[in-house]
Amino acid sequence: MTPSTPVTLLFSILASGLFFGHSDARSGSPKGSSTSAPLVGTSPTLAPFQHVRFCLRYPAECKSNPNGGGVIELTDENSQLLNRVNRGVNAAIAPVSKGYRMGTQETWRIGPIMGDCNDYAVTKRHELLQRGLPATALRLAVVTTASGTGHLVLLAATTKGDLVLDNLTEAILPWQSADYHWLKVQSARDPRLWYATKGPAASLRQADLKLRSAQP
Repeated sequence: MTPSTPVTLLFSILASGLFFGHSDARSGSPKGSSTSAPLVGTSPTLAPFQHVRFCLRYPAECKSNPNGGGVIELTDENSQLLNRVNRGVNAAIAPVSKGYRMGTQETWRIGPIMGDCNDYAVTKRHELLQRGLPATALRLAVVTTASGTGHLVLLAATTKGDLVLDNLTEAILPWQSADYHWLKVQSARDPRLWYATKGPAASLRQADLKLRSAQP
């Protein structure tokens, strides 16, 4: 990541708001959706290996919140903020596939020039934290796509339910509406901890392997 990258990323997010802010409130915004049940973890599970490395590199992103439990009030302002950041980060990072093999230098990064789904997700979480949204309401989640590819997305817990910020689409959808198989999700209180969601154990192990070589 070059020194100018954060400035470029911020410009992209602001520019995205200028171009898309008003239309998002009408079309892309989830504010009008009914409240849905949140995605719930069922039992503790291993964190993705690259997330452990990410926390070592960015410790401020992985601080625990033992008293946390807040959600995002889905006002017009917050709805537009979610859309600006989702679109802005999607536009600012050029998609590239990375190989996460043991011993390589590939890792999850905040605000890179080029990156994969992992970089998009952690960058969106970082940007929303910087804009004052609660860490307890912003969780990473591991899924598999319809084709069986491992993928990482950001979940925003709101008063209208858990919403998905994804680099594969500009639309922000309730988690139940995304065509994914949900495997594991971060703890709201301690971002270093992860919980399995409903799904076979074999799929969890397979997703961990696929996530290392996930497509952007």
